[in-house]
Amino acid sequence: MTSTVEPASHLKGTLKLPADKSISHRAAMFAALHEGVSTIRNFSDAADPHSTLACLRQLGVSIQEEGDTIIVDGVGRNGFHTPDQPLDCGNSGTTMRLLSGIVGGAGISCTLTGDDSLSARTMKRIIDPLKEMGIKIEARDNDFAPLHIHRDGPVQALHFPLPIASAQLKSCVLLAGLFGEEETEVIETKISRDHTERLLQLPIEKVRGKKKIRSSKQADIPEQSYTVPGDFSAAAFWLVAGSIHPNSSIQLPSVGMNPTRTGALDILRKMEAQIQVENKRMEGFEPVADLRITSSSLKPVDMTAKIIPNCIDEIPIILVAMLFADGISTVRGAKELRHKETDRLKAMADILRASGADFEEHVDGFTIHGNPDFIPKSAQFKSCHDHRIAMSAAILALKAKEESHIKDADCTAISYPSFWNDLSLLTN
Repeated sequence: MTSTVEPASHLKGTLKLPADKSISHRAAMFAALHEGVSTIRNFSDAADPHSTLACLRQLGVSIQEEGDTIIVDGVGRNGFHTPDQPLDCGNSGTTMRLLSGIVGGAGISCTLTGDDSLSARTMKRIIDPLKEMGIKIEARDNDFAPLHIHRDGPVQALHFPLPIASAQLKSCVLLAGLFGEEETEVIETKISRDHTERLLQLPIEKVRGKKKIRSSKQADIPEQSYTVPGDFSAAAFWLVAGSIHPNSSIQLPSVGMNPTRTGALDILRKMEAQIQVENKRMEGFEPVADLRITSSSLKPVDMTAKIIPNCIDEIPIILVAMLFADGISTVRGAKELRHKETDRLKAMADILRASGADFEEHVDGFTIHGNPDFIPKSAQFKSCHDHRIAMSAAILALKAKEESHIKDADCTAISYPSFWNDLSLLTN
């Protein structure tokens, strides 16, 4: 599908954002691990979390869907069934990496597969620690899906300093550790998303700048009954859109404000974006608030490797904001973006080039020569089948003088099925 984006004279309205995918994935998995019924409201309708639901059903978990509410009859650590078909994780790296820890820890012999995009993404970072824990994994080139997983002996405790800031890697190891008699300990020196330890209420110790998270059979799996907040990653597109348009006022209620997810908010505030955070509250174990964004005069900013893990998904849209800042902005230390659904640095370079932007691409980021008066060229932008690239291109195209076209625009359904409808709502 190719979507046409017309220049926008204004952006005004209130949007109900899609439910947070990261929390939806984990809520379903942890509800399955809990012995008892969990009711999860506002569960994501994106494709990836529903890949997780399909896999859990194959493992013998009963899940009812009533609108955007799911009711999970948890089977506990020992109740999973051996599936009679491979577990198809679709395009979801979260499904594949976290489920590998669960099925490996549970001793379930099975195969995890994915689509062409997921099958091209490295799994070695989870394969190596799981093997150290006594879980046997056979993978294509010892790196890529399909993953054939089984276990003969008990789960071995692992003392695991995280080599990179990765919530998926951290979660995979901790989930496998839930099946071990002795404690597995993950040591984190760089911040990554902490939904797993929050939702499982795992013991945490902070010592001299290090965060130690532990898991074992002794950890109780709490019930997972709460309302999933709106996805901050989705909010980021509208925070940028509202800040770069001269006639904007956008309200975003019930947005997840987990401090390990809101690095983009910190960056945009440094750029002097006019963002109000209102009605702060807790939903389950997660902080939530209402956001309001109005037209802004943006300043340049430098993003270094330290902040990158806290806003890795939002960098494509932050690059769009930088185009309209009054000066030179930089992004460095973002090489991980070359290993997402597509090479996002290259994909964004293609978008920026097509728009006529003034920039330099680096192996780990960009230098952006911003201009508040920049008018992008109308173009046919390639999404590379990547939802975040498609949405970033659409926000940029709103500032052009003539219509632009986004190829393979239906890929936005991966994380934001209502994106094009919401775009239309704000511009009409």
